Amino acid sequence: MKDEIKDTKSFFQELSEHLYIYISKVSPTGLDWIFHIIVKISLLVGIFLLLDFIFKIIINYTFRFFRNENKFPVLKSIYQSRITNSVAHFVALAIIGSLHESIFVGALKNTTIFIHRSVNLGLVLILAGMLYRSLTGFRSYFTIKQDFYKVMAINAISETVKILGIFIFTIVSICVVFGIKGTTIVGSLGAITAVLVLVFRDTILGFVTGIHVATSKSLKVGDWIGIPKYNIEGNILDISLLTTKISNFDKTISSIPTYDLLTTEIKNLQVMSESNTRRIKKSIVFNINSFKFLNDEEIERLKDINLISDYLNQKTSEINLEKESIDHKDKIINGRQLTNIGVFRFYAQKYLENDPDVDKESPIMVRQLEITTQGLPMEVYCFANDSKWVKFEQIQADIFDHLLVASKEFDLQIMQIGLPK
Repeated sequence: MKDEIKDTKSFFQELSEHLYIYISKVSPTGLDWIFHIIVKISLLVGIFLLLDFIFKIIINYTFRFFRNENKFPVLKSIYQSRITNSVAHFVALAIIGSLHESIFVGALKNTTIFIHRSVNLGLVLILAGMLYRSLTGFRSYFTIKQDFYKVMAINAISETVKILGIFIFTIVSICVVFGIKGTTIVGSLGAITAVLVLVFRDTILGFVTGIHVATSKSLKVGDWIGIPKYNIEGNILDISLLTTKISNFDKTISSIPTYDLLTTEIKNLQVMSESNTRRIKKSIVFNINSFKFLNDEEIERLKDINLISDYLNQKTSEINLEKESIDHKDKIINGRQLTNIGVFRFYAQKYLENDPDVDKESPIMVRQLEITTQGLPMEVYCFANDSKWVKFEQIQADIFDHLLVASKEFDLQIMQIGLPK
């Protein structure tokens, strides 16, 4: 290989000598060095473009044999992220770096120094591009694997690496261009480390949050979440280093600091969406003054309601049996009694259990809450068997439409604050 490179250099040296003599003859006196520089740089650029084109064809043609992303996910990710192009650029420029001194040997030494530094700067920039494309390759690989938690971690890491990479490659580029030592610049930055930490505070917090969320697998792009602090509910569009975008259900887009995912209460409602169930948790407030014991005539009337007829027959039999052994059994308050609110609560429970739109595998409950100055809240707690917003609202409305009207059959009054006359 070394012999081949020597032969190539000898070929370019011989060619450049003839070219140097020819340019010296045809160029105006005193301006030959300008033409030499133009020709030298043009030759190097032409050779670079030719070599880069050849290497890209060879490398990309080879990678086309590994198109199947299921069998070769790593190679497919490398090809999609165009890392192969960066490799071709690097090899071509490295060859130019080893050949450029063979053109116009012994002449234009200052130009040689300029080209040498330019080649080194180009190699640094190509390495930087290769690093960024590698991050894209990692993201593409985990996307193929459908590991979206790791995709989110890569997003957080890549943003941080890009910022640090810009900082580091800028220092290296300055050192290459001006021919100074990197320790000189790095040493001068020690005094402003605290300032840099303060400036990149959100960046550091976003990086830590991205790693935490990815490892805990609590959130991912596409999840349906709610953030009570901001009164936001919607789907996560993107989690980047500094901001997280959320598509609200009213078609607006909200952006919050990414570190809020670590410091703020987040409700992940995606499980509800995946199970296709959605919770109904809503109360009806009754006027306590409408509560009463049910007499025999009222009980007989309510027995015509199919959902509670068996319940009323059973309860009246139990109550009548107990009353036979107590004194003053004609007094309605003595012993157990059925109340209109209690029977309605049982009716509401049975109604939910028989509603085809209520999920039977989830808890179904009708319960009394703490009494307030407005009355007694009776809460319906169950899950609709459809999590889509429009259908869910229809199911919930149908349930409460029925219960609100059905309460009149039990002589119950819904608490309603009267308007001033």
